[in-house]
Amino acid sequence: MTLIKTSALANYTTIKVGGVPASMNVCETAQELYEAAIEAWLSDEEFHVLAGGSNTVFADDLRDLNIIFVANKGIEVVSETETEALIRVQAGEWWDDFVAWCVSRGYAGVEAMSGIPGSTGATPVQNVGGYGQEVSQVITQVEFLDKATHLVEIKPASFFEFNYRDSALKHELQGVIGWVEFRLQKLGGMSVPMASGQITNHLGEPYGSQLPLQVVRDTVLQLRSSKGMVVKPEDFDSVSCGSFFTNPVVSYNKALEYPEDMQRWEMESGDVKLSAGWLIEQAGFPKGYSLPGSNAGISAKHALAIINKGGASGTQILELARLIQERVAARWGINLVPEPNLIGF
Repeated sequence: MTLIKTSALANYTTIKVGGVPASMNVCETAQELYEAAIEAWLSDEEFHVLAGGSNTVFADDLRDLNIIFVANKGIEVVSETETEALIRVQAGEWWDDFVAWCVSRGYAGVEAMSGIPGSTGATPVQNVGGYGQEVSQVITQVEFLDKATHLVEIKPASFFEFNYRDSALKHELQGVIGWVEFRLQKLGGMSVPMASGQITNHLGEPYGSQLPLQVVRDTVLQLRSSKGMVVKPEDFDSVSCGSFFTNPVVSYNKALEYPEDMQRWEMESGDVKLSAGWLIEQAGFPKGYSLPGSNAGISAKHALAIINKGGASGTQILELARLIQERVAARWGINLVPEPNLIGF
């Protein structure tokens, strides 16, 4: 474990906001991570576990906050057959590096989640997904330090109660993830059947097609880049947390109350998922919108992304988010739920 000189957490997050914490411990192994977490739990000090920084908005005043930085890396093939492979990934491994690694080796099941920023250990927390794939579809088990017991145990995927952009880790279950194990398929360099019309329509292929893994990855990166959803220093619209709000889910009967042209998708459960981006635009927030005198704005490429236009404070980011929530609630009677963790506010 390494105690480093603290600097503003704006340097460690994709949205580039956040003040200077009281301390930062860099943990390069899972054991160091567990020891740091237990020490923090036993103290009265305020702390936060930080890894990729892609899904977190920090406040400007963090003088009482201690950071545990997840830096354990490594990818291990646990077992492999002709048809599948079990892959164990350390929590601090950058997610998109892992996806690229899988694609290069012909492992299918995560290719449509290319370009998602953040660490692998963070993906189970909100059941990260994109373009018809979710990590809950491929996670087999997780090494987990439970805050309630201080025990490190290997837990099956079912333990985390995955749901759409949700898991028990966002609610009552508290702890720290050391590594995540995935079961991926070997399909001769081809993807799993595509569950995203955006990918197949873009390529002129039938829905459900199996496509070359690299083609899927390249297509997803292209689609995400067009929306400012791939982190690039030169892309002003990518200085964000990605989607700031989850797409709300309503009952089928509730969905009938809304206009027919409202963007929506029917789910296997019978419920209906609504487009948060569409709701935001229709509530009076066009792409590129910003408050007068504020450095926080809405991406010119994607209404669901709140961006830092340069020098924004955490307070400005949250001020815009709250205004969007208020107007969407007033216009549609729907409460938008933020995706990122809001720390220190």
